[in-house]
Order: sequence, then structure tokens, then C-alpha cells
Amino acid sequence: MTDNSWTDRIVGERMTVDQEFNSRIANSRFTSQEWSLIMTATEFEIENPEDPEAARIVANTEKIEQILPELENVRSQVGAMGGQTHDSGSGSGGIVDSLKGALGMGGGGGSYDEEREAAETLTQEYAEELQTKLESNGRWESVRDAAVEN
Repeated sequence: MTDNSWTDRIVGERMTVDQEFNSRIANSRFTSQEWSLIMTATEFEIENPEDPEAARIVANTEKIEQILPELENVRSQVGAMGGQTHDSGSGSGGIVDSLKGALGMGGGGGSYDEEREAAETLTQEYAEELQTKLESNGRWESVRDAAVEN
């Protein structure tokens, strides 16, 4: 079972960081729907909570691998509805790759690696923003203490 007591204490800060992070997501390779899916698969942990100098919030992204195929489904659904999709992946994407994917001919492994890396990078940036928000609000120490207690 995961330690939820410290995460329950930071709901307000999470909501603020979510709003502030929206522009970062808009400029990323992910749509807001895809980002929501990524965040559902991400758990935040505090590394080294006992050490005030080394403690930091990190994104546990182990479950992201499980949702990567679903990101592709979200893109195809949005594209089918005439919506705009983000595709800033280097060397991938475009109409040909979309058609190959729709026909089941896409090389999912490589693109999944890129997607996973991009998701891991963004979720860690989010974790850092969250910790910065807690520190600026003077709440980091109490949150860290709660993580130590559990």
C-alpha cells in the first residue's frame, strides 16, 4: 500500500501546480487528455525524507509503460474527431506514420521509448515544481515530516 498521508496534505498545492503547469503541457508533445492519463499512472514519492538536505519529491513512473498504448488510442480518437494533436517528436509522426499506426504497421517500440522518456521528464519537472511550491509556502518541512512518520 502506498503512503497517502503526505499526499493528502498537498491537494491544494497540487491543484495550483496543475494550473501553472498547463502552459508547459500545451508546449509539450502531449495533449491535456494524454497528460491526465500520464498523471493517473504516476505516483509521487519523497526520496530520503529523513534527511532535510537530500529529501526531494520524485515521480515514480513505473506504471507509465502500461498506459503508453492508450496514449496512441487517445491521439487517434482526437484525430478522428478533427481535433488537434501534438506531435513534436523528433523524426516521428506525420500523416504517413498516422496511417501506418491506423493500419497496425507502426513500429510502436521506438515511439514508445520516446513517449516514455518525454512523460518521465515532464512528470519529474512537475515533481520539482510541486516541491518548489511547498517550499515557497513554508509547507515542505511538515510534508517531509509526514512522509518520515509513515
